[in-house]
Amino acid sequence: MNDTLVIALSRFLGQAERIAAFLGADVQEYTPVLFSEIFPHTRRIVAVMSMGIVVRQIAPLIRDKWNDPAVVVVSPDLLYAIPVLGGHHGANDLAKELSPLGVLPVITTATEATGRDSVEAIAKRFSCDIINRDSTRLVNTAQLEVNVPVYAVKGPGIVIAGPDVSILMRSGEFSVGVGCRKGVKSREVLDAIREGLAEAGVTGHNVLVYATTQKKWDETGLVEAISALSGNLIFLDNDTINAQAGVSPSRATKIGLSGVAEPCALAVAKRKELVMRKRVYGRVTIAIAH
Repeated sequence: MNDTLVIALSRFLGQAERIAAFLGADVQEYTPVLFSEIFPHTRRIVAVMSMGIVVRQIAPLIRDKWNDPAVVVVSPDLLYAIPVLGGHHGANDLAKELSPLGVLPVITTATEATGRDSVEAIAKRFSCDIINRDSTRLVNTAQLEVNVPVYAVKGPGIVIAGPDVSILMRSGEFSVGVGCRKGVKSREVLDAIREGLAEAGVTGHNVLVYATTQKKWDETGLVEAISALSGNLIFLDNDTINAQAGVSPSRATKIGLSGVAEPCALAVAKRKELVMRKRVYGRVTIAIAH
């Protein structure tokens, strides 16, 4: 199936076919079960029908903005294109894409509506992934009041990030959370990471970022190991770590943390799913998420 699908009530199929021809998309006639069938597999949906129908159909299907498709409603007279779901995640762009057909995009996301950049728009412009996705709420809200600065950090380097800092990285699919004992040597960290990646079937080239607690910012062995891997190392604050759910019990509670390896891997992961729960390799603990 094409990643863009135009659906319409039978009486509006002519309009739908015009849109589909312009987008290079597929067309399907609306049925009461169509949204539930296509929702998990289609990246962009254009619906030529009333918004009420669309809202009622997609409401039970919505999971989260990072995985749901972009949904745009086009009025049957082809006058308006209204992003209903995923404005920052493709729907705004899709609505604007229809402008050459004489369709007016109706943009309601606060940043774009006020002429400001969202984190998602900046990430797309620079072909980056957003590591700590929860941060976008705080940063996008701040964008409405001030011009939030964008800093380019060239490695090797160290980034200490709070919950209101969005971190963008250019490539990779997996995140690796790293915990370690005080005074750990770089060789210990390197061996543990390589063994953990091998057990999980993940290559180093597919690692987007390594993350640990800011309490480890002065662990020279850890920093040197990630630098040797040409990796990106992020130090996370306590609140970000403790906000992660579904982590294993940990002795890190003694230092005020729910854990280190697992919550750090989850905090910077794209899909917030652990592919390898924490494993201990000598004085180093590794967890991997994607």
